[in-house]
Formats: sequence, C-alpha cells, structure tokens
Amino acid sequence: MEKRRAIIMGAAGRDFHNFNTFFRGNEMYDVVAFTATQIPDIDGRKYPAELAGDLYPQGIPIYAEEELVSLIKSLQADLVVFAYSDVPHKRVMHNASIVNAAGADFMIMGKTHTQVKTNKPLVTVCAIRTGCGKSQTTRAVVKALKAKGLKVVSIRHPMPYGDLVAQKVQRFETIQDLHDHKCTIEEMEEYEPHIAMGSIIYAGVDYEAIVRQAEKEADVIIWDGGNNDLPFYTSDKELKIVVLDPHRPGHEVSYHPGETNVYDADVFVINKIDTADLIDIEEVRENIQKLNPKATVIDGASPVFVDDISLIAGKKVLVVEDGPTLTHGEMRYGAGIIAAQKFGCAELIDPRPWAVGTIKETFEKYPDIGVLLPAMGYGEQQIKDLELTINQVECDSVIIATPIDLTRIIKIHKPHCKVSYELQEIGVPTIKSVIDKFLN
Repeated sequence: MEKRRAIIMGAAGRDFHNFNTFFRGNEMYDVVAFTATQIPDIDGRKYPAELAGDLYPQGIPIYAEEELVSLIKSLQADLVVFAYSDVPHKRVMHNASIVNAAGADFMIMGKTHTQVKTNKPLVTVCAIRTGCGKSQTTRAVVKALKAKGLKVVSIRHPMPYGDLVAQKVQRFETIQDLHDHKCTIEEMEEYEPHIAMGSIIYAGVDYEAIVRQAEKEADVIIWDGGNNDLPFYTSDKELKIVVLDPHRPGHEVSYHPGETNVYDADVFVINKIDTADLIDIEEVRENIQKLNPKATVIDGASPVFVDDISLIAGKKVLVVEDGPTLTHGEMRYGAGIIAAQKFGCAELIDPRPWAVGTIKETFEKYPDIGVLLPAMGYGEQQIKDLELTINQVECDSVIIATPIDLTRIIKIHKPHCKVSYELQEIGVPTIKSVIDKFLN
C-alpha cells in the first residue's frame, strides 16, 4: 500500500503525543507537517529528528494553522489529524469541512491507539474545560494517597514550549528544577503547587519514556490533565475523575474532547458550587446524569483566601488571573475577580489602555477577556511585556490570583496581595472516600 501523507493539527501537546504513540515508526504513514495554534512562537519550528525517529531524519516542520489548506495541496496530504483540546464541537466540524473541501480525510484519534499502559495503579484527573479546578483536585488526590503512606508521582499534560529534545523527560521536585528547565509562567503555574506540597511531578514530550521513569519511584501514578484533554495513560487498576464547572453550564456536552471525559468518568467533581447559580448547578447535574448516571458525584467549593484584605477594600484594583483559563478557556473572571468583589474593591481597573507588546496582542486575539489581566508568559519577551503592563496600570493595588508566586518571576512596583484557593468538598462523598474505595 502507498503511504498516507498526514498533517497533524495541534498546539504542542496532544499532537506530539499522538505522533509518538501511533505515527512514529509506522511505515503506513508519512507525517509531512504539524500545524500549530493557541501557543505563540511554535509555528516555524520543527519536531526534531531526535524525537521523530528513524523515518524522519530531517524532523517534521511545524506551520501556522492558517496555512492548512495550502499545505494540504502543496504537500499532497490526504489525511489531517485533529489533535488539540478545549474547542467547541462546532469549531471541530468547521475544521473537518475545511479539510474535506481541500480533498483530505479528517481524523480524531481515540484512546486505543494513543494511551500508554502503566503497570502502576493510576488516578486520572481531567475536566470538561480549562479552568474547572483540575489542579486543586489533583492536589487533594495526592494528599489522600500520601495519607495512606503511598509514594505518589504526578505526571502533567505536556506544555513543551522550549527545546523539545531537552524537554523529552522533565522531573520537578524543587524550585531550582523550574529554573533549570527554563519553565514559562504557564508551566510554573502547574508544577510549582506540587513542589510546594512536597510532591514530585513529571512532564515533557515523550510520555512513554516519562511514565517508565516515574514508575521507578511511585506506588501510584497521578495523571494531572491539561485543558479538557483525554488521559495519556491507562492501567488495569485506574480511577477516572472529571471536574465540572457550573459557571459554564452546558459546556460539559458541547466541547471537545471534554464530553468524552463525561462519558468515561468514574467520579465527577462539580466544583465552585459556592459561587455558582443554583439553576446552572442543576443544569450540570442533569446533563451528567443523562450521559453517565453510574458515576459518583462529589460536590465541591473553591473558597478564596487573601493574604492582605486591606489592599482590596475600597481600592482601585488590577486583577491578574491565570492566563489559559481566560484565553482558550473563555472565562471572563476567576478567583481574583471573586475576591475583589467579595472584599469590596472600589473599582476594577481595565488594563487594556496600558497593555504593551504581546499582552496587547493577547487582548486583540481574545477580545472577550473580562476586566482583568491574563498572566501570559509563554516566553521571555511576553514575561517582560506582562511586567511592564502591570507596572504601567494606574491603580491602587494589584490582586495576584495566579497559582504561582508571580513576584518571584517579575517585579511589581505596586502594593499587591495574593489570592489562593483549594478544593473543599461539601458533604459526602469526598475525595478521601473515593480513594479509600479505589484502594480497597
């Protein structure tokens, strides 16, 4: 048979994983290109030969997704694989229509050919959208397992924005490891909370190599999912937890591949019940009951804690929130806005008039971001632009609601306070009770 010429549409994560698990070394296919979206400065690079395998001695070029139609024609591709997450079903099918009109087949890969099997018990924590509260749920799972005296290692969904060869397998145990691996703000937001609780977390590019190393020091593996993607791993003994957000009711049945997670869950965590409307909470309950009535449901809150309330009450404040939650996660507010309103700020200051460089471009690309500043930091220049924007905004104080200590990365020349949040279960069942049942 003649090889199929494939293009993989991605965002520097699921696309590389699908290639590694199915296409690398597969002589029935010739992957002629990746396309990239969501992540700045990825297009124009290559998936390196060192990771691509013997069939790709020159590596595989990465182009901007906007070039997809011309690439199908110029590279004579007859297959396009859609391989990124947190997109509405409608957009996925628009892409399918574009690809089909250009003459190629459109493919979405499932679990069978993309999940790596681990020989350890596995707990996966996924979600229906970015920003539901996966990270705090993961931390609760880690604490419950450690309380049993088990050695726990977490593996995070990929965020390989730097040197892909150097990032093949990354292990984080100390803050110094974040510096050594030249992590972006987005990466640190996911890894640093694990380090702060004395836990080990892995990430990288080659997820079979990652789990084989992690297995050497773990009794239990935790999959800490990204966006609303599917788990990269499976096990003969696994517990699948999926987090839902009643601030975005209906998204659990209208976004890819989050709806797949709903069908596949063993346990649901309906988070943020303390700040959501009752009618929205009930809509989420009804939807998951229809799709997966056998799953256990945990009710959860996400209370906010502020280290200095005096910097909010009566003040004109700039709120800095987690970046991806606001961009492709499409949330117009987060814990910082909730804290600002709860503790009586005088005014929320819109940072747009002072935004510079790549931060200004972020607002232009995502015009529906609320009256706040997304903590974008995918590269050195963007971190500089973020620092300059914050310091130029005319406000009384800054509310930092990022998962990391942002002041360790940038210098903020204004009074500032930190907002934190953790999962708090309401009633029963709880994370502890479902972990107890899982371990049995």
